[in-house]
Amino acid sequence: MASPFSIEEIYPDDEHPLRLPRRQSGNSPQGVAVTLLADYTLRTRAALPSAAIVALLAEAGVSTAGARTAISRLARRGVLEGSRQGRRSAYRLSRAAAASLAAGGHWIVASTATALPWDGCWTIVAFSLPQERSAQRRALRGRLRWLGYAPLYDGLWISPYELTPKARAQLAQLTLGAVTVFRGRQADLDAVSHRAPVDAWDVDAIKLHYEEFLRRWSPLSPRLRSGRLDGAAAVRARTEVMDTYRRFPTLDPQLPLDLLPRGWPRQRARELFAAVYDGLAEPAERHVRAVVARFTDGAQPGIAAHTTADLLAGVCDAATPVP
Repeated sequence: MASPFSIEEIYPDDEHPLRLPRRQSGNSPQGVAVTLLADYTLRTRAALPSAAIVALLAEAGVSTAGARTAISRLARRGVLEGSRQGRRSAYRLSRAAAASLAAGGHWIVASTATALPWDGCWTIVAFSLPQERSAQRRALRGRLRWLGYAPLYDGLWISPYELTPKARAQLAQLTLGAVTVFRGRQADLDAVSHRAPVDAWDVDAIKLHYEEFLRRWSPLSPRLRSGRLDGAAAVRARTEVMDTYRRFPTLDPQLPLDLLPRGWPRQRARELFAAVYDGLAEPAERHVRAVVARFTDGAQPGIAAHTTADLLAGVCDAATPVP
């Protein structure tokens, strides 16, 4: 199913400007590598032998050459830090990458929780940028999309929620006086002229994505309950469900239920994501530990799968940082 929106990064980068891997159709080797390291070492920033990372990526369908290239590129971009463990090379997430990934994980889980109460008002962001400032216009539109806005008309973006002071400061930096923000209620016109603000979002397409997610992952529930999914399959499923679900906060930025059809599937999708991601944490962690142990002289500390509750609480804040 084609995605109805385009994003540059896994996570918003307002706090940490580190350039994480671009999201592509399907899983890129760099993206899978980042997800694996984040899912099992984000809390401690533990270094994993490069051979172990290559082996884990191989289980996800990445060739040895592709895995080594991905690791090298991530190190050059500052996402990974390399070190030597005897004759072996090892890599861990950089501080900037870990901070960005932790903030992004919190954003994913928090922004798909229960929708905020809505007062019936809309925030309208109007801007006008000349053609020669096309790069600035793209940056502004990208930031508005991350903030949960959608274009009702070309230069008129809307959200049902108020613009926060932080978001206001970000937009001011991007537009340099070429933007105006309003908040108010819609005045209905006759049926022919009327365009509802919610039409800025393709609600039917959003619903289809939720339904596709539910169809894809619901059959896994019986295997989770019976404990019949283990090892490499648990790691693969956990990586894939995160890579799929992380798109929903931008696709459906907590639109108020008042504006949506009855039976909106957001909550069911969130519950299913948590069941899969959390339910596979223990067997996936065991497998990652077993793979890493093949390339180390002893037990490998610092490997710990986090849950959605950990992401919501703040993974990096929950542990003593590794120097």
